[in-house]
Amino acid sequence: MEASPNEKIRVHIWVKGRVQAVGFRAHVESKALQIGVLGWVRNIGWDTVETVAEGTRVQIDEFTEMVKQGPGASRVDEARIEYEPTTAQLKAFIVKRSL
Repeated sequence: MEASPNEKIRVHIWVKGRVQAVGFRAHVESKALQIGVLGWVRNIGWDTVETVAEGTRVQIDEFTEMVKQGPGASRVDEARIEYEPTTAQLKAFIVKRSL
């Protein structure tokens, strides 16, 4: 049975490559707000950005494709995508402090 496009889902994405000092987090935040998903984005280490988002299947599909593409100055070499149970605890989309 196929899931409804309006079903709420959660995605957890890690992208590696040239994703720091190129406006990647600001790009993800801006696009997330346009798409209407809730969640967060942050830098991890030297070459990785991590993001979590919740929204409808349609919104999350659009968000995932945007993250895999990144802004023009970035280069995504690898994207790890995991779907998780929704928490319904996210209230906005924010940039978190880097790890």
